[in-house]
Amino acid sequence: MTTTSRATMLMIPLSALLTACGGNAPDDAATPSASPTPASAIVDPAPPAFAVCRSCHSTQSGQNGIGPTLAGIAGSRAGNVPGYTFSPALKNSGIIWDRASLDNWLQGPMKMVPGTKMVLPVSDPAKRKAIIDYLETLK
Repeated sequence: MTTTSRATMLMIPLSALLTACGGNAPDDAATPSASPTPASAIVDPAPPAFAVCRSCHSTQSGQNGIGPTLAGIAGSRAGNVPGYTFSPALKNSGIIWDRASLDNWLQGPMKMVPGTKMVLPVSDPAKRKAIIDYLETLK
């Protein structure tokens, strides 16, 4: 192989490499992306304290789980969610879910209404407040 042939063989890949390094990269970097927001960037309005509630309850109207949906619970009558079978004790309790009754309930469901299905209390007052604040936003 001649010296000219070797030089030509080296020039082709070097030219491609230099071309790839040049261009308008700073202008391209300043252009915002038009891609949609990833699901991980969507903010969940529920407080961290609500995570334990989510294991049994939905926040979507009409979607009962192990427990009834919590959509629209604030101001409603206990034991009155369509499609969910409540314990007779809760259904007949006459409770209206306001801040005070929700706080009492979360402190100890079985203490407030013996014979109810819900058994998990929330002992931390700050967590109860955060949960109740969130429940009041659900429609």
